[in-house]
Amino acid sequence: MARGWASKSAVIRPDKAEVYRGTSNSPDPVTLEIIRKKEGILLSRTRIVTELRSAQNPRYIELLNRELAVLDAKLTTL
Repeated sequence: MARGWASKSAVIRPDKAEVYRGTSNSPDPVTLEIIRKKEGILLSRTRIVTELRSAQNPRYIELLNRELAVLDAKLTTL
């Protein structure tokens, strides 16, 4: 018989519950902000690389390459 949404995989086990409580190992707000910025830059970089693969206009390709260089520079400063 099916157990519904309360299956073993959906219920938080007590040994894993401390992950959700915010342990003392959680990073400080400054580190979290840096991680968020880095993830945002990497997401933008992925989008630009994808657009570069399908771009045909030389001026647009140049624009994307310049933006890619800016994002790479930002990544190196983080």
